[in-house]
Amino acid sequence: MYVLDQDPFINGVCEVETTLEPLDLLDVLQTIEIELGRKKLIDKGPRSIDLDILLYDQEIFSHERLNIPHKLMLERDFVLRPLSQLIPNEYPPLPGKDTQTYTTHLKALPPPEPTPMSTTPISPLFPSLHATDPKRSTHVMAILNLTPDSFSDGGKHAPTDLNYITETVRNFIASGATIIDIGGESTRPGSTPVGAAEEIARVVPAIRHIRTSIPEAANIAISIDTYRASVAEAAGAAGADIVNDISAGLLDPEMLSTVARIGKSVILMHMRGTPQTMTTLHDYPSGVIPEVAAELSARIAAAEDAGIRRWRIILDPGLGFAKIQPHDLEILKELPRLRAMPGLECFPWLMGPSRKRFIGHITGVKTPRERVWGTAATVSASVAGGADIVRVHDVQEMWQVTKVADAIYRVE
Repeated sequence: MYVLDQDPFINGVCEVETTLEPLDLLDVLQTIEIELGRKKLIDKGPRSIDLDILLYDQEIFSHERLNIPHKLMLERDFVLRPLSQLIPNEYPPLPGKDTQTYTTHLKALPPPEPTPMSTTPISPLFPSLHATDPKRSTHVMAILNLTPDSFSDGGKHAPTDLNYITETVRNFIASGATIIDIGGESTRPGSTPVGAAEEIARVVPAIRHIRTSIPEAANIAISIDTYRASVAEAAGAAGADIVNDISAGLLDPEMLSTVARIGKSVILMHMRGTPQTMTTLHDYPSGVIPEVAAELSARIAAAEDAGIRRWRIILDPGLGFAKIQPHDLEILKELPRLRAMPGLECFPWLMGPSRKRFIGHITGVKTPRERVWGTAATVSASVAGGADIVRVHDVQEMWQVTKVADAIYRVE
């Protein structure tokens, strides 16, 4: 039996490489526990830190101090959940031959109480995202474009007008935004790149100003909308918490390793090609859901290979990017299916339908900033489908939409 009356705790599984033999590795782990102040007061109860060896390749190891595989591993939901994300289709190295994978073992366990929730940390002052919590509230990400040519609000916010930025950010926060996404280059179809130096000159002063001069923004997360590693690094140093990369690292080979090094969370968006070519790359012969899932899975693998922790990744299906209206609508309809695709199950999702072209096609509203009502429908659909964040221009209106949609679709 386990002690259930305890505070929430973080549990995870890491795959590591070592030259140490099992008992030597155990000694190192126990030394770390002591250095971190571990005190075991109750058997199978709470402790400040607990480092266990679950597996050692496919070896079976038995000693009075250590048993591998871990004897209780297959009965602990909170262990099998993260383990099955790492090696879902492998088999435990047990005497005889186990015919059940780790995923099968997990599914065979009775429902845990309480149910473990995935955790995606953003910053020390911002609450972690819990993508598998049915009671979670949807975050509103406000768009702050410091560009002259964005499709919807280009030229509205001058990067040098700090008074106007202060007023705008305060309005965003008062209207319900919890994340502010700052962009210094338009990525609308056919847009012209401005270069890293110009992009940095546009976004870094604004980020630094928000962090140093707007007290109301202390608990607000800042996201930098860029596909350039140098911009991401400069923005992170100025106070950004999240790197929002429309290319998921494809447009700058240094992006993923840079994000790993600076220790930020990252939004990996699905796109093909570049903003200049993506409108011709919307062929999905196997279906938009399985192909987007497969291509995002490849970017997750690339991010992890670069050193980005799995728990720092947020996904975005890329509405309007290398997609036409039927694709955008199918993603909105089938978001639960996309979220449940193998390998994508426990990630937070961002949806960015705000003022998009497909809304204009459906409604006949040609001016992007007049597509508020159509955007409201897509935001509600996003919440119903399980989105964790909605990226919007019309903050006050969409905050109201998310509040009502949360009340309808999120379990109380």
